[in-house]
Amino acid sequence: MAHGGVVRRLADVLPERGPQRALALASFVNRLGNGLFNTAAVLYFTLVAHLPATQVGLGLTVAGLIGLLAGFPAGNLADRRGPRGVALAALLLQAVSMAAFLFVHGWPVFTLIATVDRLASSAYNAARGTLVARTGGEHPARFRAKLRNLNNVAVVLGTLGAALAIQAGSRAAYTALIVANAASFLLCALFQLRLPDYPALPGPETHHHWTVLADRAFVAFAALDGAMGVQYQVVSLLLPIWISAHTHAPRWTVAAVYAVNSVVCVLVQTRIGTAVETPRQAGRAFRRAGLLFLGACPLMALSADVPVWVAPGLLVLAIAVHSVAEVWQSSAESALGFGLAPDHAQGQYQGLLGVGFDTGQALAPLLLTGVCLGLGQAGWLLLGAFLAALGLAGPPVARWAERTRQVVAVPLPPATPVPDAG
Repeated sequence: MAHGGVVRRLADVLPERGPQRALALASFVNRLGNGLFNTAAVLYFTLVAHLPATQVGLGLTVAGLIGLLAGFPAGNLADRRGPRGVALAALLLQAVSMAAFLFVHGWPVFTLIATVDRLASSAYNAARGTLVARTGGEHPARFRAKLRNLNNVAVVLGTLGAALAIQAGSRAAYTALIVANAASFLLCALFQLRLPDYPALPGPETHHHWTVLADRAFVAFAALDGAMGVQYQVVSLLLPIWISAHTHAPRWTVAAVYAVNSVVCVLVQTRIGTAVETPRQAGRAFRRAGLLFLGACPLMALSADVPVWVAPGLLVLAIAVHSVAEVWQSSAESALGFGLAPDHAQGQYQGLLGVGFDTGQALAPLLLTGVCLGLGQAGWLLLGAFLAALGLAGPPVARWAERTRQVVAVPLPPATPVPDAG
């Protein structure tokens, strides 16, 4: 009985055998490596590579902005030549650029390597989006929810591994993180070799390389989603500073916030993600996310006014609400991002969605630190109102998108059989 329960539990977590499981395992090792490196990256560059923190920040900003340029053309290439080859090339480039960080000894070289890394990452994300769409099967919403769930677990495990290296504090420990992340890109590529080599899909004669830009409803959603995406850095950037500088909560609360965010996302991801499948459902999910963010932000602001024995509990409650909102947003993003894109142009649409998201992430530090840290508790209220306003725009944009869809049934060609993965 216990064995059967474990098997059923694994079936709930892992996608079915074949291309879905191969892509899930590829995503898992990729995010595991990212969790290892991203958690300790700034410390490596400042403490081991001996770059000033200001130079690291400037280099990463330059790399992030230039990296925006790759997603759209890479998505186009995935549409015209097939997504697997583009994804594999981007992964190999990421493995090389990650290993090259071991030889950083100055700002120009650091910025160059970081830029190549960001270009490759943007290209991979666009191609990967097309692969997710092509392997979605009969229940794409459930498949995407399982992917996000596995990714959340992978990031948690990677973060724990990075914490061990940070605690050791040696050059060898940081080097091990970089090597492990570089290896994760290669392992991810090996798993993706088990995917079918999906050919390009034929499109209408009116299709061209900039078709997505004429889809104003989708462009509006990409902008909305990119703007709401600033909330991801509330946990990673804003709350640690707020807790340490503006509340009486003990320092361990920062770790507790990270843990609660990860656990809540893992617990509710599949249930919520499976329930958000159509554009209409996605619009409502986006609105629900905005309203939940509006509920979480005042709780975070209030944590500055409560005694030390209340602050941790209040912050845990706030981050739990925030985490549920995060899952509603990511589920809406997947349903609209994939559901509004025609089959023959998934790469192009995913590329534009990535540009919107990455732009929001580039602007998030300035917005969050300038508003919430600059204005204090009033800044938190403004942030909540901003996210709620974005969420309220979700249903009208979804209805607009539904009205303007020109659904063209393009049958998927049969994929070349491949061995089962896993």
